[in-house]
Amino acid sequence: MKKFYYHPILLAAILVGFIASLLIGMERHEVEEDTRTVELAIDYEGLLELAAREGVPAGEVLARARKAGITSLAVYETTFKKFNENGKASAVPGADILAAYHTGTLTDPRWRALVEEGKIVGTEIYVVVHDPVIAAELKEDLLRRFGTQRITVLTVGTDEVIAVKDHYESFLKRNIGLPTDEMRAVNAAGFDVLARPSNYAACTPEDVHAVFQRMDGIAVSAIVFSGQETLGAPKALQATIDEMNARRLTLGLIEGVTQLQFYKQQGMDEIAKGIGYDRVARLYAIPQDELKKLKIADAVERWETTDEERNIRINLLRIYEEPAPNMTLLETNMKYFADTRAALEAKGFHIGRAGTFALYAPSQMLRALVIMGVAAAGVLYLSLVIPALNRRRKAVLLFFAVAALISMMPVLIGAGSKVRIVAALLSANLFPALALVALLDLLRGRRFQKDAPTWRILVAGLVLLGITSALSMIGASYLSGALTDTRYLLEFDIFRGIKLTFVLPMILVAVAFMQRFDIFDGQFDASAGVLGQLREIMATPVRVGSLLGGLVLIGALIVLVLRSGHTSGMPVPGIELKMRAALEQLFYARPRTKEFMIGHPAFLLALYGAARRWRTWILFGLVLAATILWRRLRWEPVEGWLVDERVETREMRVVSTTYYWRWTLGGREYEASDLIPAFLDAPRSRGRAHTLWVDPGDPSRLLPPSWRERLAVYLLWAPVALSVGLGDLGWRWEPGMRLLSLMVSHPLESMLALGTTAACVELWWSRL
Repeated sequence: MKKFYYHPILLAAILVGFIASLLIGMERHEVEEDTRTVELAIDYEGLLELAAREGVPAGEVLARARKAGITSLAVYETTFKKFNENGKASAVPGADILAAYHTGTLTDPRWRALVEEGKIVGTEIYVVVHDPVIAAELKEDLLRRFGTQRITVLTVGTDEVIAVKDHYESFLKRNIGLPTDEMRAVNAAGFDVLARPSNYAACTPEDVHAVFQRMDGIAVSAIVFSGQETLGAPKALQATIDEMNARRLTLGLIEGVTQLQFYKQQGMDEIAKGIGYDRVARLYAIPQDELKKLKIADAVERWETTDEERNIRINLLRIYEEPAPNMTLLETNMKYFADTRAALEAKGFHIGRAGTFALYAPSQMLRALVIMGVAAAGVLYLSLVIPALNRRRKAVLLFFAVAALISMMPVLIGAGSKVRIVAALLSANLFPALALVALLDLLRGRRFQKDAPTWRILVAGLVLLGITSALSMIGASYLSGALTDTRYLLEFDIFRGIKLTFVLPMILVAVAFMQRFDIFDGQFDASAGVLGQLREIMATPVRVGSLLGGLVLIGALIVLVLRSGHTSGMPVPGIELKMRAALEQLFYARPRTKEFMIGHPAFLLALYGAARRWRTWILFGLVLAATILWRRLRWEPVEGWLVDERVETREMRVVSTTYYWRWTLGGREYEASDLIPAFLDAPRSRGRAHTLWVDPGDPSRLLPPSWRERLAVYLLWAPVALSVGLGDLGWRWEPGMRLLSLMVSHPLESMLALGTTAACVELWWSRL
C-alpha cells in the first residue's frame, strides 16, 4: 500500500498562514465597524413637491425636514420640462410661434417682426429667460452641449432669445446643468448639497471645470453622478479627479440591485482610484414602488438593517406619496424622517456627512504569510499525488521554498494583485480537496472491521464529516485574507471563479484517489497510477449502455455548474421547486440542495461502502460526489418581510409556528416558509422588515433573523438528539436515556435542530 508523507514544515506553514488570515479578518472587522456616520438625504424636488401638494410654503417644509434629521438635499441637473413648469424659463417650438402668427394671436410686434424677417423656423426651439443669472447659465450650457452650429442668439427688444436646432420632445428631457439658484437655496435652508451632475457628449476638461465652477461657494457633501457615465468619461476623467481632490469631495456609489458591486457607470473606477478609496461612500435608495408598500416602521427598519449590515452611509430617502392613517401627507413624511434618524442614533450611528472607510490594506507581511500558506497547500497537494516527489522530502522543501519566494515577493514589494487572485482561487479549491485526501489516507490506515455495526459507522461518519468540514473552512479564511482590502470592502472587486469551484475540487480529488486506489479491481497497492488508469480507461471497450450513462453524468455535471448563481438563466424544474418547498417546511433553514441531496449522503455512503468493502469504482464516484459538500461560503443580508404566520397546536399546547417570508434579490421576488419551534422567540408582526440572510448562489435559500439564537440552541440540542438516536440503535448511555423524555416531548424540534445546524455554522464562519 502506498504511503504518503505529510511534511510537517508544510503543515506548519499552512497553520501560520491560517493565523495570518484570521488576523487580517479581525482587522477588516475593525475597519468596517469604525465608520458610523450616516448621511440622510432626500431629493430637493421631492420636498418642493411635498410643499406644493400640502399647500405649505417651501421654507416651512425645508425647516421641518432639517429639524427631523435630513442633512442634505439631492440637486439634479435641471431640464426645460422643469423650466416650463416653474416659469423660470420657457422653451417654445417654432411651429407654435408660426401658428400663432398666422392665426393672429401673436400680438407682440417684436416677435411678429422676427417671423416676417424669416428668422423663426418651425423645426427650431426658442428659449426665453428673463432672469439674467439663469439666462447666462443656460446660454453657457446650451453652447457646450449643442455647439455653435446648433445655437443662434436672437434679440427681441432688450431680451435675448436662444434658438436651438433640436427635436422638441427630446429637448425638454435633456439635462441643462446644475442650477446654482437651487443649490444656494438648499444651503440657505441649512442643508448640504448632494450634487447629481450628468456627463456631456464628448466631454472636455473645460466642460468639467464649468460644472464644478457652479459649485464654488456651495457646501457640497458628496457627488453622485447621474446616468450611465461619470462626468468627464471617457477622456476628461483626470479633470474630474482634480476638481474633486481640490474640493475634497466624497464620491457616492449607488448599490446595485443584486447587492453585488454597484450600478456601473463608465469612469467610476478611475475616479475612485484617483481621489482615494477613503473618500468613497456607498449609497442606497428604497425604490419608490417598494416604498409605497411599506409602513413607516417597516421603512425605518429597512434603513437600520441596510446601514448596519451592508455599510451603506448615504441614505437617499424618497417622500411618501400617500398619507398614513390619521395623518396628513406632511406629517407622514416628517415622522418618517424623524423616526429614521432616531432609529439610527439608537443603533449607535451619527447623523452627518457620510462616513467613509479608512484606506485599508493588510500589512504586506501578513498578506505574504497568507500567500505562503497557499503555496504550502499547493505543494502539499502535489506531494500527495506525485509519489516520486513525496519520497524526496528535501525536494519538497526546496519546491516549497521556491514557490513561496516567487509568490511572496510581489506582495512584499507592494504589488501582487494577480497573485492574490490566484491565491484566493487556489484556496477555494485546494482546501476542500486536501480535506478529502486527508480523509482517504486516514481511512486507508484505519479500516473498519467488516462486521462493524452500522451505528458505529454512522457516528464515525458524522465525526469525520465535522473534521473534514472544519479543514475545508480554512480555505474560506484564506480566501478572505488574500483578497481583503478597501477595494474588496467597497466591492469594486469581487471573488470570481464560483463555477470553477464546482469542478476543480472533483478533478483534484479524482487524481488523488486514483493514486491511492485501483478503481478497477479494488487492490489498494496495485494501482498503475493516474496515467496508467487513464490509459486503461481510454482502452476499455464501451457499451451503448455505458456510453449513455456517461453522457447522463456529463449532462448532470453541466447542469450542476450552470445552475450555480442566480443569474444563470437556467430554469428550475417544477419537481425541484416542490422539493424545496417540502424542505422549507421541514427545516428552519433550507440546506443547499446539492450538498444536502448529493454531498452529505455521498460522504456517509462512501464511508459505509469502504467499511462494507464495496467495489472501488463505486467508492470513487461517491467520493467525487462528496466534494460538493465544500463550497465557498457566502451569505448576504437582504430585507425581508413576514407576510403570514400560522400557529399549530398539539394537545392544547403550542408546538411550532410556521412563518412565511418574502424578499427580493436581483430584481426577483422570493418567498419561503420558516417553521419556528415553541422554545424560540420569534417576530409576531406581519409586514415588518427584518434582516434575512440568503445565499447569492441560491437566493431561495434562507436563514431567518434569529439565526444566532437558533445556532446556540441547535448546538446544545444536537448532542441530545444524537445520544438518543444512538440509544435507539442499541448504544446505552444513561445520561442520554434520561434525556429521552425531553426528546419525546419535542420530537419535531429535535429532528429539525440537526438539519439546520450546518447552515447556521456556515453563516457564523462566513461572518468571521
